[in-house]
Amino acid sequence: MTFIFKTRALALCVFCLCIFTGAFAQQKFKVIAFYTAKNDQAHISFVHEANRWFPQMAKKYNFGYDSTSNWNNLNAKFLANYKVVIFLDTRPEDPAQRAAFETYMKNGGGWMGFHFAAFALTPSDYPQNWDWYHNEFLGAGQYKSNTWRPVFAVLKVEDRMHPATKNMPQDFKTSPCEWYRWEKDLTKNPDIKILASIDPVSFPLGTGPKPQEIWHSGYYPIVWTNKNYKMIYFNFGHNDIDYEHHTNKELSQTFNNPVQDKLTIDALLWLGNGRKAGTK
Repeated sequence: MTFIFKTRALALCVFCLCIFTGAFAQQKFKVIAFYTAKNDQAHISFVHEANRWFPQMAKKYNFGYDSTSNWNNLNAKFLANYKVVIFLDTRPEDPAQRAAFETYMKNGGGWMGFHFAAFALTPSDYPQNWDWYHNEFLGAGQYKSNTWRPVFAVLKVEDRMHPATKNMPQDFKTSPCEWYRWEKDLTKNPDIKILASIDPVSFPLGTGPKPQEIWHSGYYPIVWTNKNYKMIYFNFGHNDIDYEHHTNKELSQTFNNPVQDKLTIDALLWLGNGRKAGTK
């Protein structure tokens, strides 16, 4: 009888421990991804792909992942539930949403941005009318030009001590993307830490048909962080699409590259760990 009682008690303890550890693991941190998914089929394709991939990673690495196209959720009450904010394809336009995001970041929130989330061009539908975000936070200013069509590049990892890049090789081949050039020289900004850039072996980069859409030389940052914030920006996030035959068929994916995927998830785990900006 004593043996049965002890066995049942042990089983109950194990059961309770499993519930506790499982709950703890699931509560590691929560991520909220904002998106618009209305501008350009390539960006829409990336958003849908991201919203399939991140939930898979959330199960594997025990974090919570939610996504929303309602930018009105970018407010203090809603953001208080999340450790990391992701901008998948655009930025907030409403002044109150922008103010809430700036406060969130200045209070130690984490942020990950992809490709079009940094875009600004005056005049355009996305003018540079947010100095804090484009000039201070991202440091890049306005968009200047891009390669075409989406092609892979070889990236040179410039800091293999940072938590986001510590597991990266010295260089790696990306998934295809349309690559951006920026107004400001990030190498001259002491607050910006460039983590990866285009390796010159990638040149010529792009296929045209316009000559300016093919890069033959130059320095192009692709991944960077601002030392004053817990943030990281990736220039990738634009899938190749069959525009020519008007099928909108996806010709490439972003999250099908083990090395690039490792960079993304390591960066997210760093952001979710709660460590202060600028720490190693």
